[in-house]
This record gives sequence, structure tokens and C-alpha cells, in this order.
Amino acid sequence: MDSSGDLFIISAPSGAGKTSLVKSLLQSDLGLNLSISHTTRLPRSSEIDGKDYHFVSREIFQRMLNNGEFLESAEVYGNFYGTSEKWIREKISTGQDIVLEIDCQGAKQVQRIFTRSISIFILPPSLEALAIRLNSRGQDDPEVIRKRLSAAREEVTHIHDFNYIIINNQLEYALHELICIIKAERLRRQRQLIKHHSLINQLS
Repeated sequence: MDSSGDLFIISAPSGAGKTSLVKSLLQSDLGLNLSISHTTRLPRSSEIDGKDYHFVSREIFQRMLNNGEFLESAEVYGNFYGTSEKWIREKISTGQDIVLEIDCQGAKQVQRIFTRSISIFILPPSLEALAIRLNSRGQDDPEVIRKRLSAAREEVTHIHDFNYIIINNQLEYALHELICIIKAERLRRQRQLIKHHSLINQLS
């Protein structure tokens, strides 16, 4: 039987609270590993290289892209993002579960390669709430916020490509739902047969 770990893909429109949810999820006792993407954008004041992203120059990113090192890559608001395929395959092969925080465009690329991945889409409670969250961050000028709101409408059209949908109205409740999904996937028959094969053989 295949004893590989699971790949959990988490996507959302910008400002829906995806990053906060993933951060809280990783602080739980589920033993998940976060896939850290490479990006050409500059780090924000609170971000740390190697922890939030691998911040690289456009030249280095292009070299990695040409070498086929990325599982997926995309340009978002003028910056490039990419996910290391080697790292994910190595972790999954040892039975570790991976969380991949990614936009819809990248999620679709990953799903074509990892057909057994579990995809989760995070929605804001309303477009108005999304606009408030984007403005309150104070990270983008009005034109960028307008583009993000427009992009959110387009991203939501991809919602049917995902296995699960969570409405992030209250962070704690949305986190509870996210944890329930992880735990439920780990209780699937295939994983339980592998994890408890000795017990099952004994009982049968």
C-alpha cells in the first residue's frame, strides 16, 4: 500500500484571511509541514526569508524555472511565485502531510500533478468585508486594492475545483472547520489501513 502523506492545498482571494488561518493551523498539534514558496516580490516588514517565503531575485527565479525545479509557478500582481517540486515529493514520500498555501492559478497546476491532493477554498463572509480587510492592512494603495477586489470575483469562479469550502467570518470557527477537514482526511480508510495494519490483521 501507498504510505505517502497528504498534500493539503489552501487557496483564497487576497484578504480572505488565508495566511492567518494557515499560521494558526500550523500552531496546532497536527504535525503539518508548510511548503514555503519562492517569490521575487520584496518582503513585508513582518516577513522573514526562509520562513514566510524564499525571497529571490528575478534572475534566480528564472534560472530555477528553466531548470524545471518548480511544481507550479505564476505571476501575481507583477511578482513571480513558485513551489519546489523536489521538496514536496521528498516530504510526502516519508509520510509527512504538507500544507500548500497558494492562489487558484497555482492550485490548478498542482492538482493536475498531485491528483490525490485535498483542496480547500477560503471565502470571506462578503465582498464588503473583503474590502474592509484589504484597506485595514494598510499594505496596498487604492489601485492595488481595486485590482485585488476585481481578482477576487474571478477567483471565486474556480470554487468548483476545490473539495472543501470554508467561510472565514470568525477566525476561530474557520480554524476549527479547517482542523476538522485535516482530521477527517487522516481517518480515511486507506490511511487507517496502513497506519493500523498490524491491529487490523490481528483482528481479522
